Amino acid sequence: MKSVAVVLAFLLASQCLAVRVPPPRRRGTMVRIGSFSIESPKPIKADLDMCKICIDFAQEAIQTLLNIILQIGVVGTCGELCQALAQKTGSQALGVVCDLLCDIVGVDEFVKLIEKADLDPIYYCELMKQCKVFDQGDANITSLTVSPKSGPQGTFIIDVEYVTKNGTGTGELVVDIDTVDGIPLGDGFLLEAQPAGTYGSKISLKAEADPDCDPTQGPCETWQKGNYGVRVAICNGQCESKHPHSQVYDKGMTNFTITGEQ
Repeated sequence: MKSVAVVLAFLLASQCLAVRVPPPRRRGTMVRIGSFSIESPKPIKADLDMCKICIDFAQEAIQTLLNIILQIGVVGTCGELCQALAQKTGSQALGVVCDLLCDIVGVDEFVKLIEKADLDPIYYCELMKQCKVFDQGDANITSLTVSPKSGPQGTFIIDVEYVTKNGTGTGELVVDIDTVDGIPLGDGFLLEAQPAGTYGSKISLKAEADPDCDPTQGPCETWQKGNYGVRVAICNGQCESKHPHSQVYDKGMTNFTITGEQ
């Protein structure tokens, strides 16, 4: 077994909440600050969460791995491929997780699944049998609010609750913001497979101009005065994916108002 400490260090360093390759939109303004189960029939597991580790890794590495495979052609061993990944990214931690996952299925199957997943981290980790597949799941949004409902630029809390009667497969919670100036904003958050119950998440939205935003890299959101729409989707698999084991369970909408600068 490769070093667990290095694996966990990778998790802390990676952007573990983002799980998809979304349509064009600016990101980085939202953070999930909490999730909860109102009915919790199972205790929290203390062992390593290989589904989450796999998805974190795929989000960070799958595009680079595809490029390496195209450049190398025939890949001889897991070590060869994963060392190339570590060198290309400058991250030994990514190389360690790559070795860990590649050793599970062997290098030929590892490469085959990377190519088959087509940049979909959740589908890739389902193919790797690291994330649960459950296609009979459901989820219905029962509450979607923003607090404060109206106020100056600052932090707004998006609170979503949902109920599932059959349980859910591995998927994501996606939040998109319809801005006054039309700049698309959004992010996706991993939802691991869950048993039947009532669940919720709280997402912190920092509605303030980002002083580090580089306008040469894309438009910068300034959070003008006005009404902002909030669209939420709960999905099995990656939202908008055409791959197997993907569907939209439910969608919800709400809004909030920015009254001006602080």
